[in-house]
Amino acid sequence: MPTYRYRAVEAGGGRSARGSIEAADAEAAVAGLRARGLLPTGLRAVPERRWWMRRSRRVGHRSLAAFTRQFATLAAAGMPLERGLELLAGQEGDPAWRAVIADLAEVIRAGGRFSDGLARHPRAFDGFYLGMARAGESSGKLDAVMERLADHLEKRGCLRARVRAAMTYPAAVMAAASAIVGVLMTFVVPRFEGIFSGLLKGAPLPGLTRAVLGASRFGQDHWLAGAGVVLAAAAAGRLLLRSRAGARLRDRWLLRLPGIGALLRKAAVARFSRTLGTLLSSAVPILSALQLTRDTSGNTVIADAIDLVHRRVKAGDSVARPLAESGVFPPMVAGMVLVGEETGALPEMLVRIADVYDNEVDAAVAGLTSLIEPVMIVLMALVVGTLVLALFLPILRVIQLMA
Repeated sequence: MPTYRYRAVEAGGGRSARGSIEAADAEAAVAGLRARGLLPTGLRAVPERRWWMRRSRRVGHRSLAAFTRQFATLAAAGMPLERGLELLAGQEGDPAWRAVIADLAEVIRAGGRFSDGLARHPRAFDGFYLGMARAGESSGKLDAVMERLADHLEKRGCLRARVRAAMTYPAAVMAAASAIVGVLMTFVVPRFEGIFSGLLKGAPLPGLTRAVLGASRFGQDHWLAGAGVVLAAAAAGRLLLRSRAGARLRDRWLLRLPGIGALLRKAAVARFSRTLGTLLSSAVPILSALQLTRDTSGNTVIADAIDLVHRRVKAGDSVARPLAESGVFPPMVAGMVLVGEETGALPEMLVRIADVYDNEVDAAVAGLTSLIEPVMIVLMALVVGTLVLALFLPILRVIQLMA
């Protein structure tokens, strides 16, 4: 049923009122307002959710952080929200993102709040973003809260970029090594089989050479079945990871990986601390802040630990004790949170914890990158060296036979 934004005056007192009403059409909306004792002076239909709203893609972290920073700057300068959003929409190059910003301006123009417009685009603005905006509106400090939110998004983006950089290098090296080995096994190794058969004249090939040639023949004869198996395994893995149990199993395995697990744990602690500290410093209640932090943690193991903290705090406990008992967060985090609770400076302490672990993530990324490079080189040398040795051994056998 369509929704209409209205401006009206009370029939008796003459006081102005505004709000929204659902009705089949404009005439039904007017009749409904009159039945409430209101005389409408303005009526506007709220735009329906268009195709780009129903299927809106997620916005990149850089675009979202840039929009938040620009919006906070315009709001702090005293510019009306509607006018500021129109300016931001006009300079946006992405059509889908521009349409989202324009819809935010349309909602405010129709009498709605900024958070009402954000709630219409859950894929672009998550629960954390929406909660911060609502906290800023309720406190009357939307510009300051959006400024703080922009700082949070920029630092979170930097942290994610550092972790992704640490993971991208080994993935790229492994992909290049796999491509090289595939080309050698498909086009180079088979040509040597006929050459060796003619030179050895029935003499047996070395075991390593037979194994490599057998793997090459198997790949050529059954590549279609192998591709099907790989695709089926990828689809099954994707379905498994979409389930709660599969995601929890993946996250536990990642956190236990040597080197990488410690990096991911530090990044998760930094994200938890900065998110919770930002929410608390924006006057979001502790239970709501914990719930939003849990929903945006990005790791089921961390989310389960935050859920434990949420239940214990709801029962009257402190934040530090369940943090220490969860076994996920380092003891130093629980200790600093305890100090923050005792001194009444928990938001500032959480932000300080995030800064500490951001620095540790930087150091971990640098150390992991310096360690991964020689390991990748050794692995590639072993693979390529094995292939070269498998092709060189028959030549030695030919020399022995000739001697």
